[in-house]
Amino acid sequence: MKKNRVFAMSFASVYPHYITKAEKKGKTKEDVHTIIIWLTDYTNADIDTILETKIDFETFFEKAPKLNPNVDKIKGLICGYRVEDIEDPLMQKIRYLDKLIDELARGKKMESILRS
Repeated sequence: MKKNRVFAMSFASVYPHYITKAEKKGKTKEDVHTIIIWLTDYTNADIDTILETKIDFETFFEKAPKLNPNVDKIKGLICGYRVEDIEDPLMQKIRYLDKLIDELARGKKMESILRS
């Protein structure tokens, strides 16, 4: 089966779009990092290394220390799909991140975004 091209995209190529989306709505790079750290358990230093080495999304999630146990609480539409119904595990993880960044850009409180 052919892999989705998104899986091979470097995380570093999409990361600036996450930052821009957040900053347009008055949020910060640190807010984006908080979301990435919550979702993947990476550290800020890990994120810097990931950006330097330009790993792809597949490797980004494969090497993540651990996925947050509350990801099952992430629900709703992203790109026209219900994130909780996405069957491919890797695509679902990518869409979890997209969904959280969207919520940040829409002004949701961080406690709500992080499902605390």
